[in-house]
Amino acid sequence: MSAKPELLMLKAGALEAELVPQIGGSLGALRWRGIDLMRRLCDHDREAGNVLGVAMFPMMPYANRIAGNAFMFGGKRWQVQPNNLPETINVHGSGWKHPWTVIDATADSAGLSLEITAGLEPYSYRATQVFEASDESLAVRMTMINTGPVSMPFGFGLHPWFDRDPDVTLRFNATRFYLEEPQGIAGDPITLAPELDFADGRPLPGGWRNNHYGGWSGEAEIRFPTRGVGLRIKADPMFRHLMLYADPAKPYFCVEPQTNASGAFHRDGWNDPDGGIIVLAPGESIAGTVSFVPFALEG
Repeated sequence: MSAKPELLMLKAGALEAELVPQIGGSLGALRWRGIDLMRRLCDHDREAGNVLGVAMFPMMPYANRIAGNAFMFGGKRWQVQPNNLPETINVHGSGWKHPWTVIDATADSAGLSLEITAGLEPYSYRATQVFEASDESLAVRMTMINTGPVSMPFGFGLHPWFDRDPDVTLRFNATRFYLEEPQGIAGDPITLAPELDFADGRPLPGGWRNNHYGGWSGEAEIRFPTRGVGLRIKADPMFRHLMLYADPAKPYFCVEPQTNASGAFHRDGWNDPDGGIIVLAPGESIAGTVSFVPFALEG
């Protein structure tokens, strides 16, 4: 980028959010009572426009990966392109790879928009993100409109990054666990085994984890005991899926709410009620909200 991306600051009570619209319509930081709740975008990554260094970016027009960079829909084969070299697979769609436009902003809220026209990718869509800060939470409402000439399968989600404190714990309810195949592709779902279950809260796994959870209840809780705070993720019912990325060699981890199962596009997910794919006719839209709610830990 030729100029240092600007920060758009939102503040409400003890909650502060920093947006970086030019870097993939992303969140650069989220703080409560001066304490970071997500990994903060550092100055170096901000100056470089590095979207992989942000606190959170949007996943649109689908979440996660599509095996073989292609899917069949409506009797036609649709091709997507690699977008995160050196990976050879398209990751998280196109929304996070483009600058977004600020359409309105106040002291505690902001609206961002993105318009994509089909070219190298098959999707034409218009997306918005509305960030609303209050003393209790940061709510992110995402909207997508199919601006193309034919019906297409869509999905969306958010990709937050969290600091991996040594004592961090995670809690959420789900019913299915998807095995991981090569290139990070979600494989077959299996019944949730006790050692994979976070329903009662537990530390992050000591080994590699890059897996999708289905049948998510729509709420997750992350606790940072050393910081004395926790964060609840609360999502609308359409967000029935959660991705967990936790590499013990990295100082961060990801807990990603999303509407579609990670493997749905290459597993004929539009015929699977658990796949979560949303088919939009031309001009149709879909919207959903995810809220991030901080709380103090006792003791």
